[in-house]
Amino acid sequence: MSGYALLAHAWGAEVAGWDRADTPYLRHLEGIAVEISPDPPQPPSGWEVFVSTAFAGRLEGRPRAGLLAELVAQRRTIVVAGAHGKTTTSAMLAFCLDRLGLEPAFLIGGDVPQLGGNARAGSGWLVVEGDESDRSVAALRPEIAVLLNVDLDHHTTFGSRAEVEAFFEEWLREVPHVVRAEELGPVELELAVPGEHNRSNAAAALAALELAGVSRADAEAAIVDFRGAGRRLEPKGEVGGVAVVDSYAHHPAELAADLAALRETAGSAGGEAADARPEDAAAFGGSRGGRLLALFQPHLYSRTLHLAHGFAEALAGADAVCVTEIYPAREEPVPGVTGRLIVDELARTRPGMRIGWAPSLEDAAELVAGWARPGDTVLTLGAGDVDRAAPLILEALA
Repeated sequence: MSGYALLAHAWGAEVAGWDRADTPYLRHLEGIAVEISPDPPQPPSGWEVFVSTAFAGRLEGRPRAGLLAELVAQRRTIVVAGAHGKTTTSAMLAFCLDRLGLEPAFLIGGDVPQLGGNARAGSGWLVVEGDESDRSVAALRPEIAVLLNVDLDHHTTFGSRAEVEAFFEEWLREVPHVVRAEELGPVELELAVPGEHNRSNAAAALAALELAGVSRADAEAAIVDFRGAGRRLEPKGEVGGVAVVDSYAHHPAELAADLAALRETAGSAGGEAADARPEDAAAFGGSRGGRLLALFQPHLYSRTLHLAHGFAEALAGADAVCVTEIYPAREEPVPGVTGRLIVDELARTRPGMRIGWAPSLEDAAELVAGWARPGDTVLTLGAGDVDRAAPLILEALA
């Protein structure tokens, strides 16, 4: 919503807002009054009110999708959709357009340090991350759509993978130009971001850039310098030879992809990293031969209930795993559904593996730090507030 406010204000609207807590994103909203208080103020008479998904059903107003659709209608737009990789691919697109002097506007679901934030009101193409979790992407009418993949990730919105697929197909019928990433092969460029999944993200971004009129050679020259988005395999520091990396991954496919990417770059024990590049290992703090330790905070009760076994299969790719209690986000507790479901599944999936159960992030950070030894890489995973764990781990290692 902060990004929407930034663009709406820059493009001529009078904008004000409210939130319950201050966040780093609000610092970019120069000239926009944002009230921080437990309860929202009464909006000025005659103003349109848009409500984020986080407060849907609790506050009166139009859903955020309505505002995003209005912004998309103002510009030639590229919308990136799919279950996994939206933020990174959107950031790749905006980064390339920016480096090539094409003045993009963008709304991205994570901070992009090389672009100075998650949103900008440029004069060129608008790059938007579309969200299927609340079906809001269906309201968008871009010139170019990128569908990265189809997966069942939001179990309170969709009943099956087939329903998700039908939803996307119906939306894509309204889009003039479509890139289907699953029909493309991964790029063979040496990217600054690791992993097969990022090579696939780059292939989709390059295809969309070509549709937007950017030459392939120019796009490839730019994309190799892209260094990632916040909380997407983001190096957080190294103490005593132990590297700590943070990731927003919160679905089994994403966990598996990130673990595989770190195996590839750091050459941790148990992985196949014969062709890992030393410069990649250095960038992520990895050391050949070290172990890969994972701290995972499950996100949403519904997702944990339906995907506990999938999470266990993905986490089995680490050398040791600590699981915390579920981050509830917008959901109410479900009786019998806790992070222990994943712990129990993991114990059955990989008997003898070192597994920790620590409901609080503080205890989990202390436990994983106690496991770590020089050469190891610790990966914190989840879409909640698990990013708080990285500094706690680094402090415990000091």
